[in-house]
Amino acid sequence: MGDHRPPALLLMNAETYREAFGPELRAELASRLDLSAPGPVTDLDLPDDVTERVEILVTGWGVPRLDDEALARMPKLRAVFHAAGTIRTFLSPAALESGITVCAAADANAGPVAEFTFAQIVLALKRVGRLVDRYRTQRRPRDLSGLPGLGTHGVTVGVVGASRVGRRVIERLHTLDARILLADPYVEASEARALGAELVPLDALCSRSDVVTLHAPLTPSTIGLVGERQLARMRDGAVLVNTARGPVVDHDALTPHLVAGRLDAWLDVTDPEPLPADSPLWDLPNVVLTPHVAGALGNEVSRLGDQATAELCRFLDGAPLRHQVRPDDLPRIA
Repeated sequence: MGDHRPPALLLMNAETYREAFGPELRAELASRLDLSAPGPVTDLDLPDDVTERVEILVTGWGVPRLDDEALARMPKLRAVFHAAGTIRTFLSPAALESGITVCAAADANAGPVAEFTFAQIVLALKRVGRLVDRYRTQRRPRDLSGLPGLGTHGVTVGVVGASRVGRRVIERLHTLDARILLADPYVEASEARALGAELVPLDALCSRSDVVTLHAPLTPSTIGLVGERQLARMRDGAVLVNTARGPVVDHDALTPHLVAGRLDAWLDVTDPEPLPADSPLWDLPNVVLTPHVAGALGNEVSRLGDQATAELCRFLDGAPLRHQVRPDDLPRIA
């Protein structure tokens, strides 16, 4: 596209900009874009003569909602490069339908989530949550008595959703002596076999699995996807791992199973998030709650800036894009 430096805005909070875009990336952005503000901004309360010129948006955590009204203020907008995972939380679907190019760094964020999920599965199968609680209380040599299904050998793990994260989790599960089940309405049996998994309905997955790990997107059809029927089918001592979205699980249905000690849960996301202060899940030895930390944190965030910047440069150079989000992707993305 020649030497044209398109007018652009950085829409994200200062912390995201600092962590995702180091000095080299900032220099790259400055050399390729005509930045309409010297640094990142978190709202579009800008003069019309600024927004009307904008052709490129580089976004990240802290981006304001880009609804139809906001998009109408940027009639020349050609592309959005999101240095984070999901676009659902801020971008109107009209942007995709209008022909604006949208790219996201979901692939870069999937790596840390898959690593974290795999670690949780291994720790959960070794009953680390229960053992830490017992060790802290007893303060004597380990006591393994009464623990359900201890260990990773020969277990069955059910993966709900062959998303970017789900597929990476499946790859890691192959390092265990585990049978892998997969439930995903968008995957054929042959594709599941190629991944090394057996495609089964969700109810069957829940009844056969020692661990059920969730990687489905949050859409109207997946709210409460794992409810009382699925939870009741899970084996005594089975583990539910959720690093996807809290509302994918019906927490009103889940809570009695956890209070009774019938199931274990490792939840990085909940509904609501965080849970109410009086929720019994905070204090159960069979529940491990983490504060939504599976995705990129700290030095991992730089991967998101790397991917967004590389995609921006490909766009400006007229090269094929690798991480474009298209309208028909929306039902399958988080």
